[in-house]
Amino acid sequence: MNADLWGLFLSSLVSSTLLPGGSEAYLAWLVSDGDISPWVLIGVATVGNTLGGVITYAMGRLVAIRYPFKLLDKGKYQRAKRWFDKVGCSILLLSWLPVVGDPLCFVAGWMRVNAFIGIICIALGKAVRYMLITSLFN
Repeated sequence: MNADLWGLFLSSLVSSTLLPGGSEAYLAWLVSDGDISPWVLIGVATVGNTLGGVITYAMGRLVAIRYPFKLLDKGKYQRAKRWFDKVGCSILLLSWLPVVGDPLCFVAGWMRVNAFIGIICIALGKAVRYMLITSLFN
């Protein structure tokens, strides 16, 4: 894998953890450059970004060991739990959103939502975002 793809992977990974990053701009630049297949770029960015979401989800699972979500008896936490239970894992389709996406992955892990379905939803949401960015700059 060439340096541009490694850079895209790392940028996507960092962008999807609780750290800031700019994978969209890097992807747009690589797409407009035209040296690498757009599908390869979408795949690399999606894998990196999904892995970052999984890391954030895992951090939530680790927090749940020490501080189970059910211990939070305050009303706002219980409202959040009921809302999350109502919408289910499909809310993770929005994990690509700036500011709220990373906390969604964290809370999903903390609430111990189904990891398999959660990861699929995270990956789908992120893939669609990268496909849209690629279509805009291709």
